[in-house]
Amino acid sequence: MVGDGERRRRYVVCHNPEEQKRQQRHRARILEQLEAELDSLQDCEDRRTHSKRACELRASRRYGRYLRMLKSGKLRIDQKAIHRAEKHDGKFVVHSNDDTLSAQDLALGYKQLMRVEQAWRSLKSGLRMRPVFHWAPHRIHAHVSLTVLSLLLERVAENACLDTWRNIRDDLGQIKLAQLSGWTEREALAGHGAEVSCPQQIECA
Repeated sequence: MVGDGERRRRYVVCHNPEEQKRQQRHRARILEQLEAELDSLQDCEDRRTHSKRACELRASRRYGRYLRMLKSGKLRIDQKAIHRAEKHDGKFVVHSNDDTLSAQDLALGYKQLMRVEQAWRSLKSGLRMRPVFHWAPHRIHAHVSLTVLSLLLERVAENACLDTWRNIRDDLGQIKLAQLSGWTEREALAGHGAEVSCPQQIECA
């Protein structure tokens, strides 16, 4: 807890083991690439090219944090920087001014916020809502409505299957043949709700 009165803030440190493993794998790939870059510098005979590339590596947001320069001017991988980065793997901090919420509630609320932000990114990228090549207002409204409906179906499928949409999509991709089933028109009008098999079959690409 930091501060007093209405300006007080409560900070909670959370740990995500899956994110920790992902960050470790990502760092391992970066260090492997960085070692290859340093080896190429040693093989470089042109001093001007060597100095330029060394400056680019030190200024790089990807590699620079893991580099240190010796007194001789040579670049080496900074093991202390790696150990400092490892301490933060999988950890994140959430804050709130509500003292009644538990640490678990704060973490779940943050994850739900991330899900909402991810949904908006999906609307603009994964579901291809943009660009919209329509000019008539009713067509634009229909396009956006279908896109939001697609996102809703993804979320419903995730809640029903208790799995991510990526895994569900991979499982659905293995289906080669499906048979439709539903109500006949007479049963639907009568409200009987009896399920019957439809004789037609469709192949799923």
